[in-house]
Amino acid sequence: MPLISSTHMLQIARKNKYAIGAFNVHTLEMLQAVIEAAVETQSPLIIQSTVGTVKHLGPDYLAAAATVAANRTGLPIALHLDHCTDFQLIVQCIRAGYTSVMIDASMYPFEENVERTRKVMEVALAAGVNVEAELGKVGGVEDDIVVDERDALLADPEECSQFIERTGVLTLAPAIGTAHGIYKGEPNIDFARIAQIADRVAAPLVLHGGSGIPAEQVRRAVALGMAKMNIATELRIAFTDAIKQVFTANPEENDPRKYMVPAKEAAKRLAIEKMQLCGCVGKAGEVR
Repeated sequence: MPLISSTHMLQIARKNKYAIGAFNVHTLEMLQAVIEAAVETQSPLIIQSTVGTVKHLGPDYLAAAATVAANRTGLPIALHLDHCTDFQLIVQCIRAGYTSVMIDASMYPFEENVERTRKVMEVALAAGVNVEAELGKVGGVEDDIVVDERDALLADPEECSQFIERTGVLTLAPAIGTAHGIYKGEPNIDFARIAQIADRVAAPLVLHGGSGIPAEQVRRAVALGMAKMNIATELRIAFTDAIKQVFTANPEENDPRKYMVPAKEAAKRLAIEKMQLCGCVGKAGEVR
């Protein structure tokens, strides 16, 4: 089965009140880990790469690896470019085989966000690619995009409705109080705002900053309309900590297979936990 656009899977997820786990991967082993987790749980899957990872590995390499995984497993898998501000890089990724892209113009005034999103929509729709956009500003750090907590603005429900009407964007990431990275305290999620946005917007909503949110809060957000949950920091930490443990036990180890295998297993365990939390386990058949 080839890579698919995430549009259909996210629409079904929102309709049936579960979320698709979207995992940011940085190495082949991380990609394999989330693929193996999806196979074991029979979950639909979104593989994500940041702009930094695309520049590090190349969009063609990433698309080729994801395509091999989709063809081998037969699972519904989408490949998504996360938080991109560069129109040319978005086009490059679409040409390489990405089936979903995020144009992040949330740092601009509303009208400019609309125009930049429309420009991406014109290209992506012609290629059958899903487009995600952001309203408000999600706090924290994502690659080289840094939003101070004091500058994080929550999305306005009425603006969300107007934004989708004017852009036709297929997936929306509204800022609702989450943050990128690991939380220092309890997340301050505005559930009433999620409900208000979901009442006005039929498009699937995206929960950014999914690492470290308490399970009960994730379930509540998903029940209200969040159909995609991004997991990046926790996956990276699980992978890296496993490597550190190998070198702590054996500082002289120089065989990458000896530390990459346990790292992959740690990332796989974390991915399975997140898939279970999202409620997408066993849902692969719904979107094939």
